[in-house]
Amino acid sequence: MALARGLLFTVLLLVAVVLQVTFFGYFSYDGVVPNLVLLVVVAAGLSRGPELAAVLGLVGGLAIDLAPPADHVAGRWALALVVVGYAAGRVRHDAGRSTLAALATVAACSFAGVSLFTLSGLLLDDPAVPVGEALAVIPPSVLYDLLLSPFVLPAAMRLFRRVQPAPQVAY
Repeated sequence: MALARGLLFTVLLLVAVVLQVTFFGYFSYDGVVPNLVLLVVVAAGLSRGPELAAVLGLVGGLAIDLAPPADHVAGRWALALVVVGYAAGRVRHDAGRSTLAALATVAACSFAGVSLFTLSGLLLDDPAVPVGEALAVIPPSVLYDLLLSPFVLPAAMRLFRRVQPAPQVAY
């Protein structure tokens, strides 16, 4: 059963990566596209906790880093999404039940993830991110993720809760 769950989570991440790279590439604004993988990782964190979300963040981040139009140093999205997944999992008891708290978590995680990705590019002297434009990508990224989250977050959270139910405690 654990293998089937792992395969399902991997397929979900790969579908998110393919949609992010292909379909949502047409809706880019100054090179910024909605980050579906970030939304899937946040949904995993809010529904299952920091461990699963961090692992999915690593796998999803590496998939984004290695996807064909990538023009940055590999590993930057993986690092950012591991941090995002862990942070979303740590606030799951506060944000897992309230829609407003879940949207605030998406906004905070999107800000943190894009900031970490951008700042890691500046630290690594990545030529794909000029210093002048580095911080200008954060507001449109957060806005895109917030606009897309009502469509992605509930479905992904429902899937994570259904596929891997919470452990039952016997008294």
